[in-house]
Amino acid sequence: MAAVSVATTLTRRHALAGLGGALVAGCSGTGRTPRTVVVGASPTGVPFSYVDPATNQLTGAMVDIAAMLAKRLGLVAQFRIVPFAALVPSLTTGRIDLIAAAMLRTPDRERLVGFSEPVFAYAGALALRGDAAGHYPDLASLRALRVGAQIGTRFVDQLHQAGVVQVVTYQGLGDMLRDLAHGRIDAAYGDAPILQTILRTGPRWHLRMPGEFRGPAKEPLCLIGRKGAGLLRRIDAQLHGPARADIGPILTRWGLDA
Repeated sequence: MAAVSVATTLTRRHALAGLGGALVAGCSGTGRTPRTVVVGASPTGVPFSYVDPATNQLTGAMVDIAAMLAKRLGLVAQFRIVPFAALVPSLTTGRIDLIAAAMLRTPDRERLVGFSEPVFAYAGALALRGDAAGHYPDLASLRALRVGAQIGTRFVDQLHQAGVVQVVTYQGLGDMLRDLAHGRIDAAYGDAPILQTILRTGPRWHLRMPGEFRGPAKEPLCLIGRKGAGLLRRIDAQLHGPARADIGPILTRWGLDA
């Protein structure tokens, strides 16, 4: 599968660099203590959060950022693999304490959960087959196409708002790009950094990202917790202070622009 191929490539590149794997390995027990923070992350959001096939543990830029912040706060981070669409329900029902994944801050989500200060920002990107004809400058130009998007993401809403009727949803972007390569959909729309990473390091599909395309503006990426939680206030205090300088090197290590 695409996700495994991409994860394997990135594992070789970052196996010794990340903080997340070390902290996960150190807190694999099931019990919580007052110092434990349970962090949920999706397994298919490379390079933000994904499962390392060599260790079967979560890794990625957001996992490393959450691990760094937990360490600064004197907490023990216990990471759990949670499907993307189940992250917010898992948080609101208390199964996890924090989300560290490629989940953008949106007004709809703000009604349900709380967000830290931003740690990154990005927009959506478009992928097409290499032989696809036509000019696709924006989402409105996709209205006649079958377009894939990840279920539970901001990008599904953006497609509907632009008048795209044929939206096919997927659990992960790797499966979506595989279907695009095999002609089951006409285009794929999703997180720009994830699409770029899969196309750069994954299977050699004949796909391209059209240079003329411009999606909606960049949106902030944050850590997510329960509304009014003291944990988010403590995280923000770190992000306004000493931890901010630690984020740039983490993003750079994962091939993201700070």
